[in-house]
Amino acid sequence: QVQLVESGGGLVQPGGSLRLSCAGSGSIFSIGGMGWYRPAPGKQREFVAIVTEGGASNYADSVKGRFTISRDNAKNTVYLQMNSLKPEDTAVYFCYANLTPTGYTSDVRFRYWGQGTQVTVSS
Repeated sequence: QVQLVESGGGLVQPGGSLRLSCAGSGSIFSIGGMGWYRPAPGKQREFVAIVTEGGASNYADSVKGRFTISRDNAKNTVYLQMNSLKPEDTAVYFCYANLTPTGYTSDVRFRYWGQGTQVTVSS
């Protein structure tokens, strides 16, 4: 059984910061790319950020320069440091991981999702 468990959401004033965490647990052999999405008007999910297994990252234009994604491979965890938060950043943030469960070869990847964590930016 593989799980991704998120934490770190909450209520923050505009201009404030939050740090989200997403930890993988269970029968994990290896993890490839990890990232974050959030719902957006007219879309099921909006890409926020991604970090590869090697540490390369990419961001949506709307968060570039304000958000930083990182990972700790030893802990199977991905982080999203969110600074200079704006009211339009308010959303449920979902993490994902493309991972290989125990018992599979490393060329087989499945995408797992976290349960979501609420971020509310309001004064």
